[in-house]
Amino acid sequence: MTQQQPNNPLHGVTLEQVVVKLEAHFGWPVLADTIAINCFKNDPSVKSSLKFLRKTPWARTKVEDLYVATFSEPDPWANHRK
Repeated sequence: MTQQQPNNPLHGVTLEQVVVKLEAHFGWPVLADTIAINCFKNDPSVKSSLKFLRKTPWARTKVEDLYVATFSEPDPWANHRK
């Protein structure tokens, strides 16, 4: 049974998609400056990043937070709510 998660901006997005899109948007050097982890600094690749991020929850959270902050659209109704 599939549950809907309308308030989860990462619902349906794989970690690989997150890394690929961030790398395409920022590039490895900017990612390494933004999130100081070796898989972005030393010989970076999607494969090495995925291996590290899957084993390191704090780093994965930072990468996912950057993805959400970068690619989530602002709520168009935010100014109309009271």
